[in-house]
Amino acid sequence: MQDGLEDQFQEFVRARWSRLVRTAYLLTGDAHHAEDLTQTALAKAYRSWRRVARADNPEAYVRRMLVTCNSDRFRKRRVTESLTAAPPEVAWRDEGAGRVEERGVLLDALAALPPKQRAVVVLRYWEDLSEAEVAEVLGCSTGTVKSQASKGLAKLRACPGLAPVGASTRAAGQGGER
Repeated sequence: MQDGLEDQFQEFVRARWSRLVRTAYLLTGDAHHAEDLTQTALAKAYRSWRRVARADNPEAYVRRMLVTCNSDRFRKRRVTESLTAAPPEVAWRDEGAGRVEERGVLLDALAALPPKQRAVVVLRYWEDLSEAEVAEVLGCSTGTVKSQASKGLAKLRACPGLAPVGASTRAAGQGGER
């Protein structure tokens, strides 16, 4: 690879490593697999960096590689993985995890989702991408993103222990006007 492209790739990795690992962690539920997944996706991106760098959104391109590599892992191994007791040492978005009393409950619930639904929920609601951006990353239509998000959120809402902190008493059937 030419020095200019090499420098560009290294800067890309430095600027986005933590965010990519966090996304991979939410996709895999395991800190070690998240780092491996991120490295695998970045190795593929490195081999085709000239094409990736020309993309409208190189980060979305690499995120798609993350999701694809994760799906490949599921196809090859077909094993369920248990979550670790502690999350990885990466910056978390307080908005997502702060609403749930136990972060572990959320991670368990995410791990129970099928890979495509998990990818949609993570990219749409944790990474705060638009439906169009998620569709671009996953290579599907916005309609698919909407339906997978709806199904994934319904499954998360049905999980015991995932009630938002401070849920209204009226929602629980106590008090309020009728």
